[in-house]
Amino acid sequence: MKTLNLVITLTLTFFAFSSIAKSSSKSAGKIKTSATLSQAYFAGGCFWCTESDLEKINGVSEVVSGYSGGDEVNPSYEEVSSKKTGHIESVKVIYDSNIIDYKTLLQKFLLTVDVTDSKGQFVDRGPQYRPAIFYKDDLEKKIVDDVITSLKSNKPFKEPVVIEVLKFKNFYDAEDYHQDYYKKSSLKYSFYRKGSGRDRRLKDLWKNFKFTNEPKTQDKNLNLKKGKKMESSWDNFKKPSKEELQKKLTDIQFKVTQKDGTERPFENEYNANKKEGIYVDIVSGEPLFSSKDKYDSGTGWPSFSKPISEKFVKTKRDFKMILPRTEVRSKFADSHLGHVFDDGPQPTGLRYCMNSASMRFIPKEKMAEEGYEDFLKYLD
Repeated sequence: MKTLNLVITLTLTFFAFSSIAKSSSKSAGKIKTSATLSQAYFAGGCFWCTESDLEKINGVSEVVSGYSGGDEVNPSYEEVSSKKTGHIESVKVIYDSNIIDYKTLLQKFLLTVDVTDSKGQFVDRGPQYRPAIFYKDDLEKKIVDDVITSLKSNKPFKEPVVIEVLKFKNFYDAEDYHQDYYKKSSLKYSFYRKGSGRDRRLKDLWKNFKFTNEPKTQDKNLNLKKGKKMESSWDNFKKPSKEELQKKLTDIQFKVTQKDGTERPFENEYNANKKEGIYVDIVSGEPLFSSKDKYDSGTGWPSFSKPISEKFVKTKRDFKMILPRTEVRSKFADSHLGHVFDDGPQPTGLRYCMNSASMRFIPKEKMAEEGYEDFLKYLD
């Protein structure tokens, strides 16, 4: 009997990890940049400064310095500086579209550059320093055109708005020593920034203008609109179409939530997260689990002893493995979340083994701001 149990256990382990490897082979690179992220590309002069400014924006996860717009493959800093590659010093902004949308991010970026100078930025001169916005698709192009048209019609500057709008075609990371330069070489960066005249010029340029048409930062297609949320808030939730979800979710999020996929153990967003807060469905925003009930199961996936409320989860038998399992899905968005097992801690004895890609974490200090104040009681 013991031999039979051992064979079954080893067989299940093999199939489980084979499934994990297959389902995550195409998305492993994205996991490192977090589970909910979109990317935007801008050029604002010296990328040290642009990186520093944009990383301070709420909802921005990371900003990478690099080169974009030219034809040279993987150019060096010296090659870009020669003005022969066509590349511009640029940044890749990795941001959470559930916290800040593209239009708001674009407007905040514009406030960090001199949109009236096409010959360079501040002390840095030359085409490799000119400001630009790189749009990835027609939707971004329309947003950019609307914002720039609105800016021009307001005529807040003496000079015309000349920032370039270009179709995105490539981005190459800059050398390691350029990344996070404002942190790694803070003293040198401070002297450079002050001497560049950047902040003085920006303060003078934008003193008579403020974007007043910024939309709410909550993504209306994926989460409920901002406002106080109660347990009844999701009763009339309408799930976005497959096409909408494919546009808004990352590959791993879509694979997990819509195709019942499984992400890699240990290499996911929330396995090691120990902060106080709640985990909500990535599609609907319905509250799923509390950090109070999270524990380290040693499996490599975020595990919980119970959900916030049975109202927001549902279970069904899963026969995809040799032995049946109990699948866990969100009630209103019908997202695949993971599975529940009976080897968890007391008092429930349950282990809700979840995929990070199916959830978004809201830290305790942000819950009231995002409308989840009524759910703070689940952290007590």
